[in-house]
Amino acid sequence: MLGENHALFIEFPEMQDKIQELKMVDESFKAMSDRYHQLDHTIRGLESNNVPTEDSHFTQLKLERLQLKDKIYSILTN
Repeated sequence: MLGENHALFIEFPEMQDKIQELKMVDESFKAMSDRYHQLDHTIRGLESNNVPTEDSHFTQLKLERLQLKDKIYSILTN
């Protein structure tokens, strides 16, 4: 769905406490989380405002967000 919010708290609602804790104590996790949210915001903005962008650029943004989400999930479940 276009413009859908993929914030970590929405994607992993059962892990909100752990996400918040890791953001406070793990600088690497915080950096990944911040980048994930930046990408999500950019992607939603492009989708909802119909901003012209090359398909390859848009695909790269979405791929990077997905890869970060996978890494974050791996950290959260270990």
